[in-house]
Amino acid sequence: MVKQNCILPIFILLLFFGADVAAKQAGSDNELYNIRAQKLTENESIQLDGNLDESIWKRISPIKNFTQQEPREGGDPTEHTEIYIAYDESNLYIGAMLYDSNPDQILAYQKRRDQGLGTDDRFMWILDTFNNGRTAYFFETNPAALRGDGLLTVGQGTNLNKAWDGIWDVKTQITEQGWSVEIRIPFRSLDFDPDNTTWGINFQRTIRRVNEEILWSGWRRNQGLFRPQNAGIVTGLTGLSQGIGLEVKPFATAGRNMTHPPEGEQSVDKSVDAGFDVSYSFTPSVRASLTINTDFAETEVDQRRVNLTRFPLRFPEQRDFFLEGSGVFSFVPSSGVEPFFSRRIGLVGGQPVPITGGLRILGREGNTNMGLYQIRTAESDLSESEDFTAARLSQNIFSESSVGLIYTRRGQPGNNALNTDHTIGTDLELGTSSFLGDKNLQFQAFFVWHNEGSSGFSNQFWDRTSRGIRINYPNFPFYSWMSYREFGSSFNPAVGFTPRNGFRRFQPTAGYNWVFSESPILRSWEVQLRFEYLTNLEFEPETININLTPIEIQFESGEQIEFSLNRNFEQIYEDFDILRDGTVIILPGRYKNWGINSGFETAGFRKISGEIEYSYEGFWTGTREELQLEGTVRPYRGINLSANWVRSHVKLPQTSFTTNLFVFRNNIDLTPDIAFTQIVQYDDLSNLFGLYNRFRWTLTPGSDLFLVFTRNWLDTENRLVVIESQAAIKINYTYRF
Repeated sequence: MVKQNCILPIFILLLFFGADVAAKQAGSDNELYNIRAQKLTENESIQLDGNLDESIWKRISPIKNFTQQEPREGGDPTEHTEIYIAYDESNLYIGAMLYDSNPDQILAYQKRRDQGLGTDDRFMWILDTFNNGRTAYFFETNPAALRGDGLLTVGQGTNLNKAWDGIWDVKTQITEQGWSVEIRIPFRSLDFDPDNTTWGINFQRTIRRVNEEILWSGWRRNQGLFRPQNAGIVTGLTGLSQGIGLEVKPFATAGRNMTHPPEGEQSVDKSVDAGFDVSYSFTPSVRASLTINTDFAETEVDQRRVNLTRFPLRFPEQRDFFLEGSGVFSFVPSSGVEPFFSRRIGLVGGQPVPITGGLRILGREGNTNMGLYQIRTAESDLSESEDFTAARLSQNIFSESSVGLIYTRRGQPGNNALNTDHTIGTDLELGTSSFLGDKNLQFQAFFVWHNEGSSGFSNQFWDRTSRGIRINYPNFPFYSWMSYREFGSSFNPAVGFTPRNGFRRFQPTAGYNWVFSESPILRSWEVQLRFEYLTNLEFEPETININLTPIEIQFESGEQIEFSLNRNFEQIYEDFDILRDGTVIILPGRYKNWGINSGFETAGFRKISGEIEYSYEGFWTGTREELQLEGTVRPYRGINLSANWVRSHVKLPQTSFTTNLFVFRNNIDLTPDIAFTQIVQYDDLSNLFGLYNRFRWTLTPGSDLFLVFTRNWLDTENRLVVIESQAAIKINYTYRF
């Protein structure tokens, strides 16, 4: 029996190892995707203005060999592109000339940092500073000199962490020839091995009005910019300086909070505070950050959602201190297990808890990646003071694979170990881009355990564990994946997120995408079949979903339509309170239902764009009809006004009800450094009306001034009553040494 159980894992290891060796044997430096960076002489300098008129640009031989990925894989670009790379001791410089035969049709609606550029012409690039094909820095800009950046990690799916805000600058110019770009990236903003003079690098350009994507390297559809293993290389990077590696970021805040409960006395709290973050690079690739009296006054409000499901909703992390390290702590992200969820730290029920201080260590040494958080929260009305620890270690193996460990701890200072929560997990990622020659194949496996800790539940070892595997074939035109996971009946990591436990789940998916290269109307047509079979731990079916999407069409104009069918089975053993107020109860039993979903979306680059989605499905003993409308207006460059309305109408034999959710967002960006955000939200389930305003002025890259004002009203008998308002001002400044 032991020998039989070992056959599958041994076969999988041999499969990936064999493909990995084949890839190494087949790989060689391709002169087509190899560029040498030119160093500025002592008499040369670059004035960052977007004009490529300095002497250094004139003596560099540029990159010109770009290839279409969309709409015609391997085709010649419709417009010419030239890229130049230079550097001095302190900075990397990139110059780009993006020629355009119709410069009056260049699109540039966005100016705000990290705003999505699905509306604009864009220029993107990655820097794999360790040249290992696993991680990279991501950057993007548009003709309006927007700064977008992030940390890119690859595995089963791409993880792009855009919360990382590196200190760098860009200037652009629109001319009669097209648009030009000048970029300056300080080496102090990057981690790298100074002894390694070769980096991975790649570039991608989007011509938005025709939805054309062109790349330098990795231009096939199953490759792309977000796969560092398909990047080209830049050589000749010698004599680079990161300074002494010290960064100090002090901040000061002032605020006024007012609460006025519907039944109670008004209270006002005024505060003035200060703190600082200090970062130091122990090595060129390992950085420690200390935060004292941490403040998140500038964090954007969560987008409201209406929950008619049996399970809690997961709201994403939005605090920069935790987001910056999220890539290192990623744990089999496609397998549905989350042993570390940073929103468990400093937030209780969505309300902030003061953080006294914390330590963060991120980095890599050779093939070892590491991450550590040690955080202490202060005592408040919401919770006692607590200590949190999260540690992550992963080891690169082969060329595209890794094995790792994760550990979390949660407990009160001075508390005994029996009441402290501990979680430990291990994960395995195997990947190759040389399966059957040039195909991608990926495998995941994980195991997580936690102790009884503060829960006080007495249960067995396996009740507090989760485990699973996933195999993925992410290729074009055919793709598929299959996963199996088990969650114990008491699995609930204290610093993790687990919406459901006590189940076994099998879920295969397959799809095919046709591309119509010669059609003047159709761009692509995708079909997909998804199956989910979930049982309890006694193998009794609880959820069975069959979802068929026969129509997902993208047109040459940029518009998209989608239609899908769904067959659902649910078995519940306890009452389900839909509205969580005791008014609508679903009794235990078995429920079988059908549903349809359809949607239409206009091209995002239009001045007026929108999306409509309609679904009709069986809902327990009745039906549910949902309509979602979203529209955006872009009257001028830098102004984006959007509105979203979601209406759900539920009909059950015993009753019926309707929920409405309204969200209005107003982005006014005067320059890439001055941005105003306004968000208005209302739903008639909680009867809460919320207003959020934030003004951000980037004084210099890395230094900001924030003004934030929020107010919430309660809708009582068609009258809005103020229940809470907050105002805050925050300023921070970054000093580098």
